[in-house]
Amino acid sequence: MLLRPLDQLPNPLPIPPLPRGKRGLFDVSLRTPGSKSLTNRALLLAALADGESTLRSPLLDADDAIRMRGALEQLGVSMSLTTEGTEDLLRVKGVGGTWRPTSETTVNLNNAGTATRFLAAAALLGAAPIVIDGNARMRERPIGELVEVLAQLGARTEYVGRDGFPPIRIHPLAERKGPGRVLEIPTTQSSQFISAIVMIAPWLAGGLTIRLAGEITSPTYIEMTIGLLQQVGAMVKTSEDLRVIRVGPPAASISNPGLKAFEYDVEPDASGATYFWAAAATSPGSSAKVCGLSHRSLQGDASFPSLLARMGAIVEQHPATQAVPHGVVVPAARDESDPRTHFIRTTGPSRLEPIMADLSTMPDTAMTLAAVACFAPGMSILRGLRTLRVKETDRIEALRNELTKIGVKVDCPVMGDHDVMAITPPPGDMALASARVDFDTYDDHRMAMSLALIGLRRPNVFIKDPACVAKTYPTFWQDLARLYAVGS
Repeated sequence: MLLRPLDQLPNPLPIPPLPRGKRGLFDVSLRTPGSKSLTNRALLLAALADGESTLRSPLLDADDAIRMRGALEQLGVSMSLTTEGTEDLLRVKGVGGTWRPTSETTVNLNNAGTATRFLAAAALLGAAPIVIDGNARMRERPIGELVEVLAQLGARTEYVGRDGFPPIRIHPLAERKGPGRVLEIPTTQSSQFISAIVMIAPWLAGGLTIRLAGEITSPTYIEMTIGLLQQVGAMVKTSEDLRVIRVGPPAASISNPGLKAFEYDVEPDASGATYFWAAAATSPGSSAKVCGLSHRSLQGDASFPSLLARMGAIVEQHPATQAVPHGVVVPAARDESDPRTHFIRTTGPSRLEPIMADLSTMPDTAMTLAAVACFAPGMSILRGLRTLRVKETDRIEALRNELTKIGVKVDCPVMGDHDVMAITPPPGDMALASARVDFDTYDDHRMAMSLALIGLRRPNVFIKDPACVAKTYPTFWQDLARLYAVGS
């Protein structure tokens, strides 16, 4: 049943538990689709670059990536897809720093948060006003903090609907020349606001210097952005604590700002990989190996297995970290320079231990870890969840609503802290439960994929709106089905 195309899946979708006699027997190896975060960043940079760039193994079929490509094509970017062996190659012919439409253009990005924030900033590089819009949920996701930063650059913007939220009309910058600008930015609700700004810096004469005050939201995503910018040729300098970020055109392009075309290999999606690492961790003796990822990844979520190791899972990876944590196995040496040989594998322990974890550097993994905590006797404490309330849904409330259905106690706030959640599973073995539970997913792909993990162990679990995984991982259910095939 899990192997059917998304539009043919039953709704709600039953998640059969792994057979009790065979739990612990799956040993699966897979490569998740290209990272959504890296694909959309690389797409934007290639779209603005001068010449034809090539993206290898990008995310193609997910709704977020489709929305981003469609918007860029509206703005004058041409793209073509070819294959080389088993690799997809997306060739992107950039616009050389200025979007093509000469009259006002509206782009609808549905609920694609990264595309909405990135293009809201990049709209400053147009020849005419650009209106950024989305679906009903996107019109509830605040964008006012980004607009305030754009105003520091001299941008003129107008809210088409409610103040502080999309849709928003962005007028082109009147002047891109002059000395480098310095922007003072306080704590933001989303790190995407910072990433959106720094990605247009190579096309501003003199570049940008950003000074971050207060708490830095999801710093690993900002590090991802500046790491990618550096890889494709931008001038990047940062302070060690990330509070000062300097980004500009390459030294050779100071008189003519911008980036030249580039080639970039998109990493597999680390957020999508967390579901398979977690599935192995909650199934004693089972293993899940995700190829193409290592601790060298630009994605902060590639560190998720270290949390599972703290809960008792065995983690093996190549290349190995210099400081090997408890529970990590170092594999035999091989060519460390070839990312095709990189992998991270988790193996489930006989018993999981509860955890206290700060997820501020990888908030998209919070739902995955919450699902794992349901099978770790005792109380787990998850901190750093501030950004979860402004995602595709209010994920803190959604987790509370759904995990309560299976007897899990979810407390938030904890000691008055609204960014902390305590998860305490019920006594006994959930594998012996018989009552049917239908999990709501709130049109949120990560809720669907995380809650499916519970169905691998607890009988009678059904996932509503299973097709919502199309946002970032349209082949998720087929990949999940491999756990049953390998274990049979």
